[in-house]
Amino acid sequence: MGSLRSLTSGPWIYAAVATSVLLDVFLPVLPSGVLVITAATAAATATAASPDVPSVLPLLLCAATASVLGDFVAYRLAWRGGARLDRAIARSRRLTLAQERLGTALARGGGLLVVIARFAPAGRSVVSLGAGAARRRIVEFLPWSALAGVAWASYSVALGWFGGLWLGATWFGAGVSILALFLAGALAAYVVRRPTTAAAAAPAS
Repeated sequence: MGSLRSLTSGPWIYAAVATSVLLDVFLPVLPSGVLVITAATAAATATAASPDVPSVLPLLLCAATASVLGDFVAYRLAWRGGARLDRAIARSRRLTLAQERLGTALARGGGLLVVIARFAPAGRSVVSLGAGAARRRIVEFLPWSALAGVAWASYSVALGWFGGLWLGATWFGAGVSILALFLAGALAAYVVRRPTTAAAAAPAS
């Protein structure tokens, strides 16, 4: 518990969470979810005698705001990227397939995909950049991005908070909560891919 609290103590943790969440739309390898859960796990032990431990509400607001801001920046950059971005995507088979899946899923699921994809690995990047590259109107994207950011931040903070209460503010408690976040990400990735799989199987039947 001591090492966990010492790692997240001080106001710097909010800046670290905001920076990590803001940038992981461009660098999905950043452990923003892990950082949020670790801070929320430590927050479960907050008392009057431990003022340096993160507070849940500021942590939630910080993560959600940074998520929406990062989505908007990625959306605007992709909007202005034009042919240069198209060429960059075309050079990557993974990004090309992801963009195709995004197009199919958006046609079938609408804005709800933005919320689901927020939990999938790199899903946030694909959706935000894809929406900008496709020049979708901001009113079609930003409200769903805000809902996605709040949903993801609330889920991540809740995992850390309740994990800390039930399992103790230890690395074990944080690890179980992080595992739950990864499982949610795997489920979200499956849901996002499913419409494409169904669409591909339709002509054969």
